[in-house]
Amino acid sequence: MRFTVLFDLLFQGAANGGHANGQSTSSAASSSASTGGTMVKTFQAYLPSTNRTYSCVHCRAHLASHDELISKSFQGSQGRAYLFNSVVNVACGQAEERVLLTGLHAVADIYCECCKTPLGWKYEHAFESSQKYKEGKYIIELAHMIKENGWD
Repeated sequence: MRFTVLFDLLFQGAANGGHANGQSTSSAASSSASTGGTMVKTFQAYLPSTNRTYSCVHCRAHLASHDELISKSFQGSQGRAYLFNSVVNVACGQAEERVLLTGLHAVADIYCECCKTPLGWKYEHAFESSQKYKEGKYIIELAHMIKENGWD
């Protein structure tokens, strides 16, 4: 069992490039974390410095490119939130069904991979046909992110 968990941590994360959605980036830095006496290497993704980016307000890890922003018209549990097509440096929890403002959805909480701060959620499944466009997309609350690189 322990081998399987470590295998999943090491190889699935590496296979996904350290991203919640499997996208690759131009560069990465590594850090080590200890899990029960075993060192596990995790990689932090960096978005290109030419892109306007959104970063974790707590640890400044890159979260998303402005190019991946779909909508600014969402509401999170702590205020306004943005909908993104893809994100980096984010881990997903277990999916669960929740009744949100727009109906019943299966969502998974998402966390900053670097500092473990809860950021928002990922839409796994929408039960209403008008909400299907959200499937596979990510909500990040404004309270947990900052704008970096070229915002005026």
